Amino acid sequence: MACVNGVKPRKKKIATEELDVNNQINKERKMMSATMVRQEMPAFEMEAYDAKTGHFTSVSSKDYKDKWTVVCFYPADFTFVCPTEIAAMNAHYDEFQELGVELLPVSVDSKFSHKRFIETEPILKGLKLTLGADTTLEVSRAFGVLIEEEGVALRGRFLFNPDGVCVAQEVQADSVGRNVKEFLRQIKAWQHASKTGEVCPAGWRPGKKTLPVQTDMEKMTGKVGDYITLDEILS
Repeated sequence: MACVNGVKPRKKKIATEELDVNNQINKERKMMSATMVRQEMPAFEMEAYDAKTGHFTSVSSKDYKDKWTVVCFYPADFTFVCPTEIAAMNAHYDEFQELGVELLPVSVDSKFSHKRFIETEPILKGLKLTLGADTTLEVSRAFGVLIEEEGVALRGRFLFNPDGVCVAQEVQADSVGRNVKEFLRQIKAWQHASKTGEVCPAGWRPGKKTLPVQTDMEKMTGKVGDYITLDEILS
């Protein structure tokens, strides 16, 4: 795993004579897709482990209809960075709930692996999340985060609005964990922008100045600095 050995370059897939050329081209184009943003949530269904109840269950894209939803891929159970990310999300579970946001961590491990992982990893004690088991690799592939030659997913985190459209994503290699507090800030900004039609400048937090472009577009064009200062943005 790259958690241990650093970031490795991905191997380029090479078509063989046995492969249909058109299918190979389509597959490579899919693998090269850089973003899920502004696309609808891929349809999926998979087994899962509900840590809150201690029971096996199943999850599907239909469960998240009309909800703000975070689908968060991680490489594998029983690794090193992954449990810290899951624990950090769990620590902010109540805040996500207050924002009306559903959380779904996913890896390619089985539901049995998830159960054992949660039961044995001390940092995951008291976990309230349900972990998706993408054993077929199809969900990771549909979201564009599967490393085909390794059979694991990159660290991909996707935020979907209640219309089922992805408004934000973050995808990175294995060795560095993601910032949950910054992600919560982004969620609050997206919810505010979706509700008001205003747009949020860099680093926006609730109570800070937004940019009301829906009413002052002509006035603000080319003169954003007259409306909001850099100090206000960075404060």
